[in-house]
Amino acid sequence: MRAALAAWLVLSLLGGTGAEDTCGDPPAAPTRSVPAPQLSPEERLSPHMPESLRCDACHAIAFQIEEQLHKAEGKVGKKALKESDYIEVLERSCSQDWESYGVLELDGEKRLSGPGLPRQQPLSVLVSGGPWPGRLSKLCHGYVGERGEALIYGAHRRGPAALRQLLCHGDKGPCAGRKERPDPRKALQNEL
Repeated sequence: MRAALAAWLVLSLLGGTGAEDTCGDPPAAPTRSVPAPQLSPEERLSPHMPESLRCDACHAIAFQIEEQLHKAEGKVGKKALKESDYIEVLERSCSQDWESYGVLELDGEKRLSGPGLPRQQPLSVLVSGGPWPGRLSKLCHGYVGERGEALIYGAHRRGPAALRQLLCHGDKGPCAGRKERPDPRKALQNEL
């Protein structure tokens, strides 16, 4: 429903009124068509994050973990959190609704988009909801389970780059061999 509403909003803003040209009216602005991404059966139906989107997903997860831990530390005066506190924050980070994330298509390539990920292009249709929130949550819980809360929190204390390196860019990380993305704090959120 959100995807249809977003597509309708974008197209209605670009489409003009559809009124006939009359004498003296300015010429009509050209219209543009922005198609929604065409998702493969795996992208639509699989309970798992598609391989091609795992690096983007990892950066989104690292951003959300960093944000939640930073917020929790701010409440205690930027001091280190107790183990029970950071475990709770990590659980809450992974269990959030993830509704602000979705997929869009850029130059024929599908990319995950949302907070903490670089803005992809000024005009695109974002398909959110559906399987994406569940996939992100499942992947987040997997990272926490594989790496462990203490290791993740230690990386967070060293900074956002260390956390992204731990989760995303290690030898077996989903971004292994790829160039690291820009600092998510400088990235803009994709919004309509």
